[in-house]
Amino acid sequence: MQATQTSIPDVIILEPKVFGDDRGFFLESFNARTFERLTGVDRNFVQDNHSKSSRHVLRGLHYQIQQPQGKLVRVVAGEVFDVAVDLRRSSPTFGKWVGVALSAENKKQLWVPEGFAHGFVVLSENAEFVYKTTDFYAPEHERSLLWNDPAVGIDWPFEGEPKLAAKDAAAVTLDKAETFD
Repeated sequence: MQATQTSIPDVIILEPKVFGDDRGFFLESFNARTFERLTGVDRNFVQDNHSKSSRHVLRGLHYQIQQPQGKLVRVVAGEVFDVAVDLRRSSPTFGKWVGVALSAENKKQLWVPEGFAHGFVVLSENAEFVYKTTDFYAPEHERSLLWNDPAVGIDWPFEGEPKLAAKDAAAVTLDKAETFD
């Protein structure tokens, strides 16, 4: 496995070693020792989630203000543009974002630490998105940052309006968002 820091050093792209032949492929999608060695992050993952979405569905930008979740995300079918926004006020990259294309084809994963809002938009006809979290889902603590907040300025790679859940359409801008220290 190979690790690459993004423009926000705490957000890390992981690329597994893929063993393929005419029968298909094999890859190790997670190994706690390798993850810690490559990222310097020692976390216990407590929940796995799997979603399927159609083209231009945008999920996010979600975070939990209490019981914050670190997320190790990947795509097992289709392609998404995955985004992390730094919501840690003490960070030099507060309010900055990083985006990465994740697909079944490129098999990349993204480590999004606690203290970030996270979301993605589906670029393919459909996409299946799988992720591990470091804390349990707590709907009472879930918050949403507005996907198109001009103060954040995410350059989403699609035209038109995305398909949003009601909670994401009602999300707040960075200046009104609850953030982390």
